[in-house]
Amino acid sequence: MEIQRDSMEYDVVIVGGGPAGLAAAIRLKQLAAERGSEIGVCVIEKASEIGAHILSGAVMDPRAITELIPDWKEQGAPLNTPVVEDRFMFLSATGATRTPNWLLPDCFQNHGNYVISLGNVVRWLGQQAEALGVEIYPGFAGSEVLFNEDGSVKGVATGNMGVGRDGEPTENFQPGMELHAKYTLFAEGARGHLGKQLIARFKLDEGRDPQSYGIGLKELWEIDPAKHVPGLVIHTAGWPLPNDTYGGSFLYHLEDNKVAVGYVVGLAYKNPYLSPFEEFQRYKTHPEIRGFFEGGKRLAYGARAITAGGLNALPELVFPGGALIGCDAGFLNASRIKGSHAAIKTGMLAAEAAFDAVGAGRTSDKLDAYPASFRDSWLYDELHRARNFKAAMSKGLWMGTLLVGLDQVVFKGKAPWTLHVDHADHEALRPASEYAPIDYPKPDGKLTFDRLGSVFISNTNHEENQPIHLTLKDASVPVNVNLAKYAGPEQRYCPAGVYEYVKNDDGSDRLQINAQNCVHCKTCDIKDPTQNIVWVVPEGGGGPVYPGM
Repeated sequence: MEIQRDSMEYDVVIVGGGPAGLAAAIRLKQLAAERGSEIGVCVIEKASEIGAHILSGAVMDPRAITELIPDWKEQGAPLNTPVVEDRFMFLSATGATRTPNWLLPDCFQNHGNYVISLGNVVRWLGQQAEALGVEIYPGFAGSEVLFNEDGSVKGVATGNMGVGRDGEPTENFQPGMELHAKYTLFAEGARGHLGKQLIARFKLDEGRDPQSYGIGLKELWEIDPAKHVPGLVIHTAGWPLPNDTYGGSFLYHLEDNKVAVGYVVGLAYKNPYLSPFEEFQRYKTHPEIRGFFEGGKRLAYGARAITAGGLNALPELVFPGGALIGCDAGFLNASRIKGSHAAIKTGMLAAEAAFDAVGAGRTSDKLDAYPASFRDSWLYDELHRARNFKAAMSKGLWMGTLLVGLDQVVFKGKAPWTLHVDHADHEALRPASEYAPIDYPKPDGKLTFDRLGSVFISNTNHEENQPIHLTLKDASVPVNVNLAKYAGPEQRYCPAGVYEYVKNDDGSDRLQINAQNCVHCKTCDIKDPTQNIVWVVPEGGGGPVYPGM
């Protein structure tokens, strides 16, 4: 049955209502107001509401938001907690060594930055965009890129609603909508579903390093007021991860006795028995850390992959009819553990290029002014100074720390060399036969928790009668390869209990996919050793609903 879809026409369509997408939408409308012209701008967002899928540490550099909305403070932007103190510690199993602040490179100095909830900042940006006339449609997932006959991007289609688990329309079926545009900006965040397809189709990553990723896990706590220091920023490296595995923690004190705590594990780890979720829970038990949480209450949990390859892994940003912005391209600065300022800046730069193109009567060509303006921007300079960080830290904790110190402290990011990563994260996983299983402690329900209880407080929900959005290219691979060779790593790297191996009645194994639990972190799409798992968008509005993450 051929499905008839309605279509709508815009000058610019933006896929993703995060900081990059909303900054682009705001900038387009600002330019139209300044020039006395009109421009039609639409933002679609797969979450049920703007901000519901946003998860970040987060310490925010206000440079880009100040360029976008200079009077953000007067307008009530929720940047309420300036950083007052930085602490960086190397942890062992029983102790901690604090690095003197005078030894910390500039990338770990946060004076002038703010501890924020990025979800709340994005909700505020959404209000600013709507006030300027941007059409925002939450609950609509961009499921397909549309192309013109000449191969240029024509726009996107949103997913059909009311499709049953068997793939057939139910009585609630509603076809998706086609959104056509002169230019389409893709701002889906790390490992964007459509961005990944566009990178492959237009070979945008040719000649670049493979993109590096981490999984970031986060909890929001309300702690004892006596232990709360608004604006305190703590980072750690070392325990509980082994020294050959990249990762580290953050602990940020917000306002109202709230603390954001999280752990990032680089997805190039080798040991298939490693569980990022369990490592995060274990980290909270460290003597230097656990005191903050005793007597406190956990409020929220979530997880999200982050792009960490930096400048060396950036794909070409433009293609006929569109552009990649924010983390869909990979603009996060891993050395600073910051990406929201880069997302906002790239959204602005792409918007300026698209506005000029539309004003000149152009359509569906390459917005070459966007990568050119990026090359001339402060953001390019910042990312160039950080270009060696991820490759250095892939050498192990101590060698990496030495190389980063040399690069960032001695040369201030201007070393006369560039280090490269030469393999994708999924290629790093080694056979289970080379490792012993890791015996993780049982959760106590007060400081440490299990996956399913954590997913519960992420407010994750999906319409159950829909096709499973975690798809397999070959259904035999999980048992025959992943379980046989790697001891089923997907049941450990997934932070939400989506994947589990269960026994059939005849004693054989099968992979059970609990898609209802998925928090849209994309880790499976990145780390699956055979790249057999492909994450596609579920029905719009499904997924987590993060409160203030």
